[in-house]
Amino acid sequence: MSSQRLRYPHANPLLVWMQLGFKTSEMLFASSQVIGHRTSRMAMAGPVPNARDRKEFTLMGQEKLEAAAESAQAVINRMFALQIEMASTAFRQYMTGVTSLFALAAAPASVLTAGGQARLMRGFLVPLTAATSLSGNMARVAQHGLKPIHSRATANARRLGKL
Repeated sequence: MSSQRLRYPHANPLLVWMQLGFKTSEMLFASSQVIGHRTSRMAMAGPVPNARDRKEFTLMGQEKLEAAAESAQAVINRMFALQIEMASTAFRQYMTGVTSLFALAAAPASVLTAGGQARLMRGFLVPLTAATSLSGNMARVAQHGLKPIHSRATANARRLGKL
């Protein structure tokens, strides 16, 4: 499944979470294949593995550390960007609310018109859209964190499957 940006991200907020679930299950399936292959290889190597096995076992440890570091860095970078986006959204909502409050105080009868009702409803719906966006953004943070681990696990499953 391709991990492309959704055209209408607010249309179905669960779609981002479903994509994350599919990638996670794909990574777990690949990991189980790799673990099975390497465990049997370790058992067959015995207490004194040959040079090829030592190289593979060393690579195994290095790959885990590199993937974990890349994953942590990806999550940190995405969370930093998300924090700035959330602060900007909160400030815009605050300013919109204050403006609406002053407009209502200046002309309380404006709420009785159809246009006034529509403005009032839009004011209530903006925070809901922001909450939906936040949920999708948190799933994207997890996707960014999963990407290095997923790519290593699936690459190892393909490579070890050829042996």
